Amino acid sequence: MITVIHYILYIILVLSVVAAALYSIKARRVSDPAKRGSLMAMMNICMGCMLVSLSLVCMFLFRGSTPAIIVEAAFMVLGLFNIFAGIRSRVYYSKLNQANSEG
Repeated sequence: MITVIHYILYIILVLSVVAAALYSIKARRVSDPAKRGSLMAMMNICMGCMLVSLSLVCMFLFRGSTPAIIVEAAFMVLGLFNIFAGIRSRVYYSKLNQANSEG
């Protein structure tokens, strides 16, 4: 069962790294600031998922030492903050994109 969880976390980790890279490339090629912000928000969400899954992988693999627990907790908090900030930015830019498309 633990190996299945490891594989799922590794898949999430790889997919979030690839998605973050793709959103980053797309965001740098777009000239519209509202669309760029929306893509950067999605990149932020993907990076948050990457950090959370990385911390969970480390928590399952390495047990015990205090510095490892501190680093894992820091990655977890940073990842959750990235997810929260990305969702908040995504909502803001989606409203901005709707206002631009209506007017």
